[in-house]
Amino acid sequence: MPAAPVVLDSHALVAYFRDEPGAETVEALLAKAAASERPLHMTEANYAEAKYALIRKDGPKAWEASAQILTGLPVEFHPADRVLADLAADFKARFKMSLANAFAAALAKEKKAELVTGDPEFKPLEKEIKIHWLK
Repeated sequence: MPAAPVVLDSHALVAYFRDEPGAETVEALLAKAAASERPLHMTEANYAEAKYALIRKDGPKAWEASAQILTGLPVEFHPADRVLADLAADFKARFKMSLANAFAAALAKEKKAELVTGDPEFKPLEKEIKIHWLK
């Protein structure tokens, strides 16, 4: 039986690029995705949030280096279509969370995927979606 799809939130991607706690887990997931030719998933909203966080903390040159690496990683990006937007709006209305995090949760629900994060804002969603907590 194939493994469940995996969704990354911005926290996971930032941890990977900044070599923060959880980076090793994200790196292992990326290696497994590359080997199996089954990409990880991320919303464009979470991409934007990761870009913002890296530019703000590390500057534009750090983002440019990360963006170059990102083009070679097995990550499939998903736009915010109406179905995903409706799911994200539902999560945002029911739980106290950022809009970008609501999109990550929505993509995980839509794909019946495991969400990889270290962001405690997702804690209330543990009964809604499967979460792999970065440590």
